[in-house]
Amino acid sequence: MAAFQHPERHRVAVLVRNGLLPFELGIPHRLMGKARDDRGAPLYEVLTCAVTPGTLQTDADFSVNVPHGPEALTEADTVIVPAAHGQDESLAESGLPTALARALDLLPPDARTASICTGAFVLAAGGMLDGRRATTHWNSCELLGSAFPRVAVDPDVLYVADGAVLTSAGVAAGVDLCLHMVREDFGAAVANDVARRTIVPPHRDGGQAQFVHRPVPEPDSSTTAAARAWALDHLDRPLTLRQLAAREAMSVRTFTRRFREETGVSPQQWLTRQRLGRARQLLETTDLPVDRVAADAGFGSASTLRLHLQAALGVSPSTYRRTYRGGPDGAAASPPPRPPGLR
Repeated sequence: MAAFQHPERHRVAVLVRNGLLPFELGIPHRLMGKARDDRGAPLYEVLTCAVTPGTLQTDADFSVNVPHGPEALTEADTVIVPAAHGQDESLAESGLPTALARALDLLPPDARTASICTGAFVLAAGGMLDGRRATTHWNSCELLGSAFPRVAVDPDVLYVADGAVLTSAGVAAGVDLCLHMVREDFGAAVANDVARRTIVPPHRDGGQAQFVHRPVPEPDSSTTAAARAWALDHLDRPLTLRQLAAREAMSVRTFTRRFREETGVSPQQWLTRQRLGRARQLLETTDLPVDRVAADAGFGSASTLRLHLQAALGVSPSTYRRTYRGGPDGAAASPPPRPPGLR
């Protein structure tokens, strides 16, 4: 009997091991499980599998029952490997256990593969990250890079999409990674709806820092939050750094430093990402001409929007709209393009 029961949906297999983190296991089930089309039908089927089905111990004081074995991997469109406490870093010396290596051999050649946190060690030990850019929890990046020198480890980002192989930083970055995959599979509108249903931020770019130096402002200290909120309400206008700094009564230098401390990126990088997100939403949900979309998102011209969308996703605005607006029956007009690796 096939593991997956709904072949028309995007099939996701979450491959877990002893020592799994329950929170990480729940991320793909909760986020991808909430994705719906415009008729309310589920877009994903998510299964949990293990090398040997049955009872697995978590890193907490309880165990979980895993109903599916490695056969689920043979039918998966996406395979996600969460971390396993106490096991992953040992793979740097021991390599993959034989049974796990055989399980990974079952992956379809065109399957998308992703890891959460130190699950990246599984992908690296299996040779799946060779020649690719990748990340993991910041505390394990040095070991990942030294043990697997063919992997270009980036310790400073939330997640990396290098073709069909994706890796994310520690624990909560798995939320960002899964939302990114939903966004690339079915568009920003679906991903935003998932974020709204699960009460999480709709978009943190993969290039954002794993942690920022000033995550929680000290009492009575100035922040850049009001300037960011104001900018989101005025994305259609040309916004200068001096204008944003003035909203917080700061010098440009102080504002820029504080902004980076609080968000992990520069004001210009942040603005570009917000504008690109606005443009994607308008392309998906409206029939506005591309030049109007560009103006409303603050890019000024269709050619500028085209350059930014091409750099970020490898597609033109018209191609993006055709892909995510879908055909007359509401189904996707064509499989969504996989973007190039985040730079």
